[in-house]
Amino acid sequence: MLNKVILIGRLGRDVEFRQAPSGTSIAVFSVATDEIIKRNGQKEVHTEWHRVIAFGKLADRCSEHLKKGRLVYIEGKIRTMKYEDREGNIRYLTEIHADRIRFLDNKRPDAIPEVQEEEEEIPF
Repeated sequence: MLNKVILIGRLGRDVEFRQAPSGTSIAVFSVATDEIIKRNGQKEVHTEWHRVIAFGKLADRCSEHLKKGRLVYIEGKIRTMKYEDREGNIRYLTEIHADRIRFLDNKRPDAIPEVQEEEEEIPF
């Protein structure tokens, strides 16, 4: 089984950066992707918004280099959380947990390298 997402889109707002109590860096941002749909002979653009979260060194790099409007390539996993709102309604929140981010619209492509989340070693 596979849970993998690949997106190319633009940031809808600046990165929200914070530190978890454990000290882990967390970057949260939204990315818009567009799809052209033909309806009744007319082309329409459908924009989908994705909530993206990066952790650790990947989050640090995102907070340093990503701003609203930047074009990015993202690889990650879909995560859906269930929660209860203030009125007692059940809600769902779907996020993309980024494993790899590539900054696509650099003036100097070699200036900011591709960034990947470091994999944890699993002791056996």
